[in-house]
Amino acid sequence: MEFQKNLLEYISQSIMTAGETIAVAESVTSGCLQLAFSQMPNATLFYKGGMTAYTLPQKVKLLQVDRAEAEECDCVSENVVRTMALNVAKLFESDWSIATTGYFTPIRNSMYKIFAYFSFSYKGEIILTKKLELHPKTQALNAQMYYTEFILGCFKSEINQLLILK
Repeated sequence: MEFQKNLLEYISQSIMTAGETIAVAESVTSGCLQLAFSQMPNATLFYKGGMTAYTLPQKVKLLQVDRAEAEECDCVSENVVRTMALNVAKLFESDWSIATTGYFTPIRNSMYKIFAYFSFSYKGEIILTKKLELHPKTQALNAQMYYTEFILGCFKSEINQLLILK
């Protein structure tokens, strides 16, 4: 798995320059974002860590996702991913966070579609939540890699916007 080197360097430099930190909570990307952050230059200076909470019980236990809501939507919704983002930031005491949930293979619970939700939090507030849909014939690993690259690209844009405002 290779990530765009300039994208990783840009994110790394931006977070370090701002003197801020980030943590990640993943489900559908299953560690791909954590891998990407670990590959960034000087990661130990800003990347506090992450977790892959793949099952409903772990999302409830570790990230305080509401059990009834999670059961109703198979842990895949805007609200679930927002809760994941806010709570991983609290858990790791980070300025930024990224969370993901969704499907990388078409199953009955996803109505045979492949899609993901992702959310960014900054200083305790959600600043972006989006749904990303892929073609149902996309191979599982390709879907996870595409989600990861897309999310990192969106994160770069959010960093740009917030740093310009500072």
